[in-house]
Amino acid sequence: MKVLVTGGAGFIGSNFIRLALSETSHKIINLDALTYAGNVENLKNCEGNKRYQFIKGDIRDQQLVSKILSEGVDAIVNFAAESHVDRSILDPESFLQTNYIGVAALLEVCRKIPAKIFLQISTDEVYGPLLKGLADESCPLNPSSPYSASKAAADLLCLAFKRTFGSPVIIARLSNNYGPYQFPEKLIPLFVTNALEDKPLPLYGDGLNVRDWIFVEDACSALLLILEEGKVGEIYNVGGGNLRTNLEVTQIILKGLKKTKGLITYVPDRPGHDRRYALDSGKIKRELGFSPPVDFEQGIIRTIKWYRENESWWRRVKSGQYQRYYKSQYSRRLEQGAKRSKKS
Repeated sequence: MKVLVTGGAGFIGSNFIRLALSETSHKIINLDALTYAGNVENLKNCEGNKRYQFIKGDIRDQQLVSKILSEGVDAIVNFAAESHVDRSILDPESFLQTNYIGVAALLEVCRKIPAKIFLQISTDEVYGPLLKGLADESCPLNPSSPYSASKAAADLLCLAFKRTFGSPVIIARLSNNYGPYQFPEKLIPLFVTNALEDKPLPLYGDGLNVRDWIFVEDACSALLLILEEGKVGEIYNVGGGNLRTNLEVTQIILKGLKKTKGLITYVPDRPGHDRRYALDSGKIKRELGFSPPVDFEQGIIRTIKWYRENESWWRRVKSGQYQRYYKSQYSRRLEQGAKRSKKS
């Protein structure tokens, strides 16, 4: 299978690509605009793989996406997204552009140059807050933030294209992912790296907001299964079954790093902060036989180990040095790739 992965230089996308290259014979084309959270370093060990190709570009560029699809692509897996809720509060427009307009552009190209599967990566946040119980795939959408609203809009557009044009859409709604290569603006990598430096851990509100956590490699295994065995037109929730308050997560991180609770610093809550998300992932277990093997404590230990062993990666990202590093290390390779694309 030849798969176009969009946003593959990001956190979940890069983990998915590494998994697909190691466990399948699929050919992977990675299309990424390399915005602030896109990092080609995440896939440095894939560069010599003959089944892997990187193209720098925007999913809204229909001419570029058309060219890629016209060369024969079996499936599209769309990870490309702005995903940090805090940023969506500061700049809703960029989230609309990437998360909705970008998906619309991909769907339109796919309508003209069909692929067999269009797998849209979504989020549990589209269901909105649940004070009790679990959200299954039939629950109404009730987004709270500009981020979750843009993802909900994209989900609805995907379903509309399926009904109107027969587009081969599948939607996967993931709970909170964590693990290696996560950009350190999200709770777990931020708190792990801050704690390693003995810096404060800024915990929103009372710290009792609840999230369901899944180790990123487990999530990617589920996505690969959905890609290969999922049914077109279906929605699959992909959760870890690990409901934790943010305070509990923070305490587990501190325990794993043998740091004191004195690093916790309570800060004012963000606007519209949903109290609780909780996914019912029974469908993917019943229909595709998937259950995440990594429990939360084990996953945190593996995550902490990775950040300990890759200090240069996160220090460069956190210091804002990555863009300069990227230009010095990769610009020549990208220029050469652009020249080859023009010749072809």
